[in-house]
Amino acid sequence: MDTNQIKSLMNDFDESGLSRMHITTKEGFSIELEKATNLVAAPVTMVAAPVATPATPVAVAPAAITGDAILSPMVGTFYASPSPDSPLFAKAGDTVKKGQVVAILEAMKIMNELEAEFDCKIIESLVKNGQPVDYDMPLFLVEKI
Repeated sequence: MDTNQIKSLMNDFDESGLSRMHITTKEGFSIELEKATNLVAAPVTMVAAPVATPATPVAVAPAAITGDAILSPMVGTFYASPSPDSPLFAKAGDTVKKGQVVAILEAMKIMNELEAEFDCKIIESLVKNGQPVDYDMPLFLVEKI
């Protein structure tokens, strides 16, 4: 039997109602096929875990922040400085000009400089150095100037 015949046989067996098949040819070729048919799904019981109510107010998540922000234009890894021992591109309290680099986003081993799209003051950095970021994820909370 050649490879095409074996593939055809396997497809026919898969589509059949048979659960086991053994073929031996006059030339001495032998093949045995078997389907797993005695699989039994165990019943699943789902129990909801109790939810603890916080005793103190919860901080607002970055996704819920309203106002102006610098968003990630891509999926990647956020870097706040050009190297671990270099100063940050932008930190809270800094004023940045349109076109000024505020971070680096690494995507597929390519370092992409993220530039401010408008003049602004950095209010807060919303992500940590080395953190993965998603498309349109807020990176900096800013105040336009």
